[in-house]
Amino acid sequence: MPGLLGKKIGMTNIFTEDGISLPVTLIEVQPCKIYNIKNLEKDGYQALQLGLGEKKIKKVNKAQKVYYEKNKLNPPKILKEFRNFENFENYKIGDEINLEIFNEGDKIKVTGISKGKGFQGVMKRHGFGGVGGATHGQKDRLRAPGSIGQSSWPSRVFKGMRMAGRTGGVKTSVKNLKVVKVLKDNNIIMVKGAIPGAVNSIVEINK
Repeated sequence: MPGLLGKKIGMTNIFTEDGISLPVTLIEVQPCKIYNIKNLEKDGYQALQLGLGEKKIKKVNKAQKVYYEKNKLNPPKILKEFRNFENFENYKIGDEINLEIFNEGDKIKVTGISKGKGFQGVMKRHGFGGVGGATHGQKDRLRAPGSIGQSSWPSRVFKGMRMAGRTGGVKTSVKNLKVVKVLKDNNIIMVKGAIPGAVNSIVEINK
């Protein structure tokens, strides 16, 4: 899907013409430069590799360094592939694509790394209700997971059992988000609702 890389700025709310308050997320979408072009003959599919930001040349390997110097490009901080761009043959390495590919009313999918919450119990991680409340002599078992095993057979805990553990910090996508407003002068799009990731994190926007 055609798309771009952006940076999550934060959340706010705006009012519609009917006076309804909408929660929106602001995403800064700076122009992304084309670093490579995948084609059907060589790669078996069509895609554009888009880069955002810059990093020091000493942090890339020799092969990448030669490639960037050959194409007169600076190493990108983030590099992602996007497919199904229209007029694919009109693009070339070094071109920039900006937020003009998005329009108000478009439905998009936003992918990012969710906020890490550390090691959490079953109530916060999976929404368990606890064991028995404060009744039936539970005392200090209010947030416990309860029984996790079986009897003499199979005498083990099944894989995938929902238990306490590390929460968040994983790749997460939210689909069917509506683009409410496009601020071309500020390189910002407003998306209805929340998106994954912390403030200033990089997200992938697919149209």
